[in-house]
Amino acid sequence: MEIIPAAVAWALSSTCQNIPGSNWLGGLCPRGVDASELSARLSSTAQVYFPGSDGYTQATTRWSVLDAPGVNVAVVPGVEDDVAEIVKYANEKKMPFLAQTGGHGAITTVGKMQNGIEIWMDQLSSVKISEDANTATVGGGTLSKTVTDALWAAGKQTVTGGCECTSILGPALGGGHGFLQGRHGLISDQLVSLNMVLADGTKQTVDKNSDLWWAVQGAGHNFGIVTSATLKIYDVQYRDWAYASFLYTGDKVEGLYDGINKYLLKNGTQSVDVINYSFFFNSPAIDPTKPVIMFYILQEGVTAVDATYTAPFQALGPVATDAAGGSYTDLPAWTGNANTSPPCQKAGLVNVRFPIDVDSYNIDAQRKAYDLFASTTQQTPALNNSLFLFEGYSLQGVKAVPQKSTAFPFRGDNLLLSPLITYAPAGPDLDQAAAKLGNDLRQILYEGSGRSELHTYVNYAFGDETTKNWYGYEQWRQDRLLELKNKYDPSRKFSFYGPIA
Repeated sequence: MEIIPAAVAWALSSTCQNIPGSNWLGGLCPRGVDASELSARLSSTAQVYFPGSDGYTQATTRWSVLDAPGVNVAVVPGVEDDVAEIVKYANEKKMPFLAQTGGHGAITTVGKMQNGIEIWMDQLSSVKISEDANTATVGGGTLSKTVTDALWAAGKQTVTGGCECTSILGPALGGGHGFLQGRHGLISDQLVSLNMVLADGTKQTVDKNSDLWWAVQGAGHNFGIVTSATLKIYDVQYRDWAYASFLYTGDKVEGLYDGINKYLLKNGTQSVDVINYSFFFNSPAIDPTKPVIMFYILQEGVTAVDATYTAPFQALGPVATDAAGGSYTDLPAWTGNANTSPPCQKAGLVNVRFPIDVDSYNIDAQRKAYDLFASTTQQTPALNNSLFLFEGYSLQGVKAVPQKSTAFPFRGDNLLLSPLITYAPAGPDLDQAAAKLGNDLRQILYEGSGRSELHTYVNYAFGDETTKNWYGYEQWRQDRLLELKNKYDPSRKFSFYGPIA
């Protein structure tokens, strides 16, 4: 048995209420949930998944398995109103609840949700373009590729994350970086309105006239479940994109990141049509003892990346190069973030990040970080599939939005850097070693930044950071978020993803 629609759940309920937990049906019967009572409140297309079924596994499997939520039952709303009913039901039963869409939220705080109800947003997937073609309304469970493809077919686009398999609205609640942010801002900057279910199960449309509007653009995970949202969309200005890639050995760390500072980043004035992206990774076929570095330059509006950008990096002496032209829809595949790429697979691994925002590359810190990454992944082979990500998006659209106008706190930062520590689960000792590596690498970059503040992108957060790291150091930001939290979620129902309180 995989899916329990309303009629079947009704019949199953009476059986569940009268069997011992050791019975074979026990795996299909969640404790604390009356299947008939719950299903009777939902639409005919809603689904209920119980532990032990393939459907439950599909609904609850996450990209990172470290500190995963403890789910007694997974419920799939068929219509937006179902979400409100599920929340009300959970509150009545005094059970915690957590919404999941793409399942890529790896922050360890979600593991505090135990013996609860997961609301899998999978069926709320839709894209509807308005009559004037200036906005699109997307369902709360819509994934990035679905949005991109639907808009592209209509000659339109908007800002989405670079990874095809993540949702669009999950990242939006924490800001949301993307390939088009230089032109249009963060994903959250595209929001026109949100239909949300609040902590008490009431439904509310949140827009510029709501006091929640400021908060949902950067700290939105703390306030509700988005069932649909209306976003700004734009005519496709340039269909053509191109990339050039360079593969380097570790002796080129200094030259590469100094070159990025000088020729691309330019003190935060990187050209609006250019993105740079790199990562450390282990490839024994290329270098059996040290990590290598993959570096991309992406450029909009061209069929080949301008030699002005590529020449300094070609002169460094890469081991290999590649280049191609295509369209915007090719970017995820080029950068290894397509649905078929390894980062989109849920393979039972731990995938945790330790993000830090900085203004520019400190070359000494890059060397120290490389050396530590190299030595630790060699000494602990279980960690040698890890990456160290360095994302350099264009910034004009992000910085054009007033700093105080949304809860996203770090618009002035130029680079997003993050170790991605990947490994097969093997117990607490390896978990501790992985966390130590991630935090030590971040600490090196933090010390190299010369800053007193540690800025961490909440959508990449590990979970041990502070609310100031996630939501800003200004006291007025913390006070405003807490005031709104106390107003809209006094019982702290939404306190599992980067919690304010």
